[in-house]
Amino acid sequence: MVRPSPSTSPPLGHLGRWRDEPLVLLTEGAALGPVFDLRLWRRATVGYSPQWNQLVLGDLTRFRSRGSLSQLSPYLHGGVVAVDAPEHKQRRAELNPSFHRRAVTDLLSDRLAVAVKAELPDGAFDAVSWSSSVVRRYLRETFVGPSFSSELLDHFLAPLDTPLPGPLLPRPLRIRRMERALARTLRSPDEGTLAEHFAGLDNGVEEARVALAAAYDTTAHALSWALWELAARPELNTGELTAEIVSETLRLYPSGWIGSRICTADTEFDGAVVPAGRLVLYSPYLTHRSAELWAHPTVFRPERFRDTARPAWGYLPFAAGERMCLGSGLATLMLRTTVDAFAGVPLRQVGGDPGPRGGLTLTPGGPMVLHRG
Repeated sequence: MVRPSPSTSPPLGHLGRWRDEPLVLLTEGAALGPVFDLRLWRRATVGYSPQWNQLVLGDLTRFRSRGSLSQLSPYLHGGVVAVDAPEHKQRRAELNPSFHRRAVTDLLSDRLAVAVKAELPDGAFDAVSWSSSVVRRYLRETFVGPSFSSELLDHFLAPLDTPLPGPLLPRPLRIRRMERALARTLRSPDEGTLAEHFAGLDNGVEEARVALAAAYDTTAHALSWALWELAARPELNTGELTAEIVSETLRLYPSGWIGSRICTADTEFDGAVVPAGRLVLYSPYLTHRSAELWAHPTVFRPERFRDTARPAWGYLPFAAGERMCLGSGLATLMLRTTVDAFAGVPLRQVGGDPGPRGGLTLTPGGPMVLHRG
């Protein structure tokens, strides 16, 4: 059986379209079937059904992380992200107590509430730049403490705000400078910060550095979309549906729009073989916009999370399975805290480009100007 494939432009295959219009390319492939092939810099097989997601994310031996797309960024090259089975399970167990949803809520809720209160805008503001700024403040307050240099943190994270290939370029000087600063912080961490937990870990500096990068633009972009959609439906801005608003934002705009693994052994799926060595892609963007799983999938409807159970392996804003993102609890807390902080004050859309673009993470097409007050 030969899997379908979207149209290509020889001799580069799909590589040009992947660079210029990856979401259009994925959507075109999904229209051909639940599994399709791409010719990128190497051959890739893409799927988005719950069964595919369970196969790829559930079998850590057959589908390994090392060599996948996440390793292309120097910001994510290291820490638990780069560790495969069987070592991954032990490493994750060491980190999990610090990032457990209840642990971060108990430890950090008050810090985040105070931080966002000091940053709330009045009048017109760009949700994209404002969200990036407030998330950087959140990360400084929660990870390393208010005494940590905001200029240093901003300098370290700045490449993640640039279009591709900016986030993929080597950044040895920035990374070394950040790791030196983190090493100093972990020797005497501020009380009540995550630095206290990283200080007790082997390789704690690298884990903290990767965690900071992984938490930044993903959360900031999701937050900007949450505020944009909230402004379009002022009746939701009461604080009563905060959890549902955040869940729906992460469904419609999953920061990790594409995920990848490397297949280690020939594997049959849906009547065709995925060969060993193949780059295997799963797409939360496609899964979350599948009409087979979600009613009116392209419409922002937070109410769906009160009415309908999440489909198994069909909702994965933080991936799923044993390698599910460790920072999901913290990211969700940051998003909910901010949405709550906007409740009760008029918020309206002024203009901008909310259309998603596929980069290192899912990114808004341009500024999204809102008015508060």
